[in-house]
Amino acid sequence: MCTAVTYKTRDFYFGRTLDYDFSYYEEVTVTPRNFPLIFRNADTINKHYAIIGMAHVAENYPLYYDAVNEKGLCIAGLNFVGNAHYNKVKPHSDNIAQFELIPRILAQCVSVKEAKDLLEKINITDTAFSDNLPVAQLHWMIADKNEAITVEAVKEGLRIYKNPMGVLTNNPPFDEQVFQLNNYMNLSAKEPENRFSEKLSLSVYSRGMGALGLPGDLSSQSRFVRASFVKMNSVSGDSEEESVSQFFHIMNSVDQQRGCCAVDKNQYEITIYTSCCNADKGIYYYTTYDNHQITAVNMYGTSPDGSELMRFPLIKAEQIRMQN
Repeated sequence: MCTAVTYKTRDFYFGRTLDYDFSYYEEVTVTPRNFPLIFRNADTINKHYAIIGMAHVAENYPLYYDAVNEKGLCIAGLNFVGNAHYNKVKPHSDNIAQFELIPRILAQCVSVKEAKDLLEKINITDTAFSDNLPVAQLHWMIADKNEAITVEAVKEGLRIYKNPMGVLTNNPPFDEQVFQLNNYMNLSAKEPENRFSEKLSLSVYSRGMGALGLPGDLSSQSRFVRASFVKMNSVSGDSEEESVSQFFHIMNSVDQQRGCCAVDKNQYEITIYTSCCNADKGIYYYTTYDNHQITAVNMYGTSPDGSELMRFPLIKAEQIRMQN
């Protein structure tokens, strides 16, 4: 399970948590402008926008979980198990495998509008990367500094929803998740008023009571509500340090701790990593479950005009600063 969020101050930020019970040895990966992007059933793109994000690299191919291109367009793919539906390869169509969708869009598009136009031409196929890497059931959030959308490939066809919250989790389908927000319209960052009864003298006895009823469990629907409330009410300064710090505080509201979500005997879903990318500057920040120190990789600290992938293994060991 995962959560993706957008955030805007002076710059635009995009990131997510990856919550799972094991890792595919993902790395921060830069795909430079001249790295050939090969597609199974479409023409190779030899020159494209530079991309930075988190990926599992297999056979020298970046299988991105979330990524941003140099124009500030962002995408994250999140689990959508039981609802995702992909097609077979169709003749005379732009056939793009599920695992190719992120690089296909980020290679060519500069905005959500361009991504929507491209998606109208794409047939998302059920082509597996390999026998060891079967087709992942996903839906996607695509965002730029002006807007965000959710993209879901379901049996009824490709669904594209406006996403004014700039938040995505997993099941149920996005329109159902958004509808559930109606149940929480009473939540507020302000102190509540007594609407229970004029006959009773009820009073506030603690700060934060305006958010009574905010769900605290780890289900995807509850994380959607909680992340939306926290993100929509977040306030920070607009410096890089303040913005990045606040973004990680937003994401910490949906953190998953080892032991709280059991998937099998002695196996637990945890927040493997949390990311935050400054989409305007191409700086990818991350923390891991065992390393809370924020680490950064700058796309322009590499060679964005190169032709080879640049890979940065995650720093997973805790970094503790001793003060005395």
